[in-house]
Amino acid sequence: MPNIKSAAKRDQLAKARNAKNKAEKTAMKTVIKKFDAAIVEGDKEKALGAFKNAVSAIDKAAGKNLIHKNNAANKKSKMANRLNSMETAE
Repeated sequence: MPNIKSAAKRDQLAKARNAKNKAEKTAMKTVIKKFDAAIVEGDKEKALGAFKNAVSAIDKAAGKNLIHKNNAANKKSKMANRLNSMETAE
């Protein structure tokens, strides 16, 4: 427990930022899971819409430094490959 008022405030702000970052990262993961579900389901239109939402969420997370930009690029690349392989399979 901090003894100094400014340290207590820093602790409080850090907890608030941590909660916000965790919520945003979880939301990003949820959007990615929706894309994965659409791929497994085999619905091309649904997968394309989910892909657009997921790419947007990943870019926002990378812009806020929740994930590294290379991690974001890797995620988007893998998703694009899965989407393209689904389209060619049909």
